[in-house]
Amino acid sequence: MSERLNRFLGDSLGRTLVKLVVISFIVGAVMSAFNWYPIDVIYAVRDFVVNVWELGFAALGRFGDYLLLGAVVVVPVFLVLRILSFRR
Repeated sequence: MSERLNRFLGDSLGRTLVKLVVISFIVGAVMSAFNWYPIDVIYAVRDFVVNVWELGFAALGRFGDYLLLGAVVVVPVFLVLRILSFRR
């Protein structure tokens, strides 16, 4: 079981714990220097997802606007051409 655990962790349990403590300390110091908190990271991810969601629907709205704008010209021209070709 020890081999499987070491393979999963990538190293021995003790060395992995030391690495995690050191990295956690460095990340904590950087976050403290920038006055960031874990909840800020969660809010940033949430805001990013909301912005992408809204931009996606805004793009669909613009697509619909372009479609309607083109249809205002294309449909009457199509109907006129069909009526003119129908008379022959």
